Amino acid sequence: MSSVLPRDARRPASGGGPAVSRGFRATSMRQWGAAVAFVLVMLLVPLVASTFHLSVLTLIFLFAFVGVAWNLMMGFAGQLSLGHALYFGAGAYLVAILAERYGITPWLGLPLSFALGAALGCIVGALGFRFAVRGVYFALLTIAFAEFARIVFEHWGFVGRTGGFFLKALGPDNVPLLSLRGDSLFFYYALLMSLVGAWALAALLVRSPIGYRWRALRDDEDAARALGVRAFRMKLLVAAVSGGLTAIAGGWFGLIGGSLFPDSVFGMRISIEMILAPVIGGMGTLFGPILGAFLVIPLNEVSRDLAQSLGINGLNLLLYGVLLMAVIIVAPGGCWPWLARRLRLSDAGNR
Repeated sequence: MSSVLPRDARRPASGGGPAVSRGFRATSMRQWGAAVAFVLVMLLVPLVASTFHLSVLTLIFLFAFVGVAWNLMMGFAGQLSLGHALYFGAGAYLVAILAERYGITPWLGLPLSFALGAALGCIVGALGFRFAVRGVYFALLTIAFAEFARIVFEHWGFVGRTGGFFLKALGPDNVPLLSLRGDSLFFYYALLMSLVGAWALAALLVRSPIGYRWRALRDDEDAARALGVRAFRMKLLVAAVSGGLTAIAGGWFGLIGGSLFPDSVFGMRISIEMILAPVIGGMGTLFGPILGAFLVIPLNEVSRDLAQSLGINGLNLLLYGVLLMAVIIVAPGGCWPWLARRLRLSDAGNR
């Protein structure tokens, strides 16, 4: 039996011939046009934004980046992971340790973090996929790995245990383009370009034969296997790509904050925060994680300030719940599909 999907999985939509193909290309061009317009606007934002607003936008870009990575795993391939903190924390500590302990530039540390995250993704995936662990059981496996890493780092003296690992303060002779550390404006543009790169990679993958195989596995794994899809190989690939990208995001997180604590980068909280943007924005869509991040992060900032002024702990979690319920009621597929239909940026075969 052929190892590729049938003919309809190689093109955007089944049936319809040239008319459907032209419609797909037109929709794709509109989406790429929207992406270019978004980037151009974001490039000009620092001209009018304050330092605080740049910091918030940088955080939005970071979580949109992570959302794009997680969305490949769950939204397009249907593999639920609730332990992406494993890759995030591993990448964060690797970049920080290489820079602080061995003087290795993050220009090398970030690619190495991708390799580490991809390797960890393959290890977790191999253990789960080889033994046909699916759904909630695979999610529990990913949580177990992340929690194991957190416990190890909390007792590892080399990285400061629970006391944290710190990068040296920037000196007056710091060159941001060499150290990849600088002021809020530098991190703003660095994370914007990183997000653009991650999004472009995701767009190319999901519109390739690999992406169609991932979606076939998501929709019906048994049927995809019957059609010749090599499920283990495809799932291992998405775990590697998703883990690698998440590790890069972790590396940036460490460079921005300058300090790392096991609970903050390996804990369950960060894993949940990673998935909120794609869930609210729209899983299985390219723009959903970005739109979701623009909704979730400002909400978190506002609710945190409000909680401090009112003395109400956990207010942000309450507001997250309200937002999730609103999305489920108004736009069950997420905010982006709902918005894209009204802007005519998507159709049935291309989101």
